[in-house]
Amino acid sequence: MPHFIVSLLRRSLLVLAAATLAGCAATGVVPEEPAEPPGASAGARTVERPAARRTPEAPARTTPGIKPGKAEPIPFPQPTEVIANEEEAIRPIDLTVPPDDLWERIRKGFGMADLDHPLVAEHQAWYLNRPDYFRRMTERGRRYMFHIVEEIEKRGLPTELALLPMVESAYNPEALSVAKASGLWQFIPSTGKLYGLEQNAQRDDRRDIVASTAAALEYLQRIYEMHGDWHLALASYNWGEGAVGRAVMRNQAAGLPTDYASLNMPNETRHYVPKLQALKNIIAQPELFGIELDTVENKPYFTLVAEAPTMDLATAARLADVPVAEIKALNPQHKRPVIRAGEGGAQLVLPSHAVDTFMSNLSNRDADAAPAAGAPWRTYTLGPKETLATVIRRFGVTEWRLRRFNGLSPTVKIGPGTTLLVPDENSSLSLDGAGNAEEAPRLGVTKPKYKRVKRNGRWVNVPITPPSGNKAVKPAVQKKTAAPAAKKKAVIPVKKPAAKKPTPKK
Repeated sequence: MPHFIVSLLRRSLLVLAAATLAGCAATGVVPEEPAEPPGASAGARTVERPAARRTPEAPARTTPGIKPGKAEPIPFPQPTEVIANEEEAIRPIDLTVPPDDLWERIRKGFGMADLDHPLVAEHQAWYLNRPDYFRRMTERGRRYMFHIVEEIEKRGLPTELALLPMVESAYNPEALSVAKASGLWQFIPSTGKLYGLEQNAQRDDRRDIVASTAAALEYLQRIYEMHGDWHLALASYNWGEGAVGRAVMRNQAAGLPTDYASLNMPNETRHYVPKLQALKNIIAQPELFGIELDTVENKPYFTLVAEAPTMDLATAARLADVPVAEIKALNPQHKRPVIRAGEGGAQLVLPSHAVDTFMSNLSNRDADAAPAAGAPWRTYTLGPKETLATVIRRFGVTEWRLRRFNGLSPTVKIGPGTTLLVPDENSSLSLDGAGNAEEAPRLGVTKPKYKRVKRNGRWVNVPITPPSGNKAVKPAVQKKTAAPAAKKKAVIPVKKPAAKKPTPKK
């Protein structure tokens, strides 16, 4: 082959090899071995090849058109700035700050298991169909609910218990049941004495807001620890813990469930917990039932004034510049309108906003001043060596009238330090003649009379209602007087024998 042809082929091969190397560099791929020009000898290839060949690792995937090691790192995106200024800042919620509305505080403290029972819907409908009754009940309760919630939370109890007085008494502290249960929490006399609630002619602590609340929560806590279930504890509060315990044992012996809904109980107790659950549902979501609850301020409504001296309720109302009805609503435990000082002073409860006014007027008050014009009575405390006769002589009132006005029996003896209500000579013992009915002394509630009647196999007390209307009812005395007149014996006239005519003498 001519020499120039061999030279031309060699140059062509060199150009082709250079183009191949340029293409590999552009794509970032390096060939494992360089291409050898044609005609190279085997010895030359052996000298140029490295002695030890390493298996290269898989090449990193690179972006086409960018040489390895030359790409700039992609910057990590910075967090988006949401807050433009301080006003738009999202502040955390402090759960330790109490809400302004007491209803919200009660909702947050709900801790009882919900009762799934058909009677719940029935009682919900009952309350919703009586909006006026529901409003009056919550309006009365605003005086007492804050104190009750405070006492509940101190003991770590569920706040559903603050709704229990709605079921018991509709938040009426003077409510009295047929079974003689009294007060917000409806204590019967025996249970009240068991928990230290004093009951005498002067006061009934079952109506005391502070004392009865402490006793009721103590009792509820004890029966809950006994049963371990709030529904059974509430049933025990209404029916008695012994009765509920026996009902539970009967179900256990029969292999039946022992929950509240499975027990055999009186009709009143069966409706008791569903009533509370119905109220709980309404309070929890009033907007769902179309109820608008008036806001109750989450702050104390009343304050206990222990430094108050003995005085009647009308004087306390005048010094505090509040209505007498408000004083009576906060001090319903007094059977007479007088607050007697004991150890540490009288237990007078006043609205919180009126305490400063009361204490200021009390310091400027003349204790020996005559009663206000139109007042039907005044208070008088017996001094050393003074007796009831001293008051009778000083004020010209009869002993019977003085004892009756103070609720004292004819045999009770009183001594120095006793505070009496001394009626005015023109005042009346009745509510109608005592001037203002709100300021008249409570002379005792007329006790209704009952008769025992057997209904559905059980003996119950039925009140005997006095006759009303224009029906004239003759008393029994008149019947006895009229009876002999109806059976008057007929008088049969007896003929007297005719007088004998005198026989003429011969």
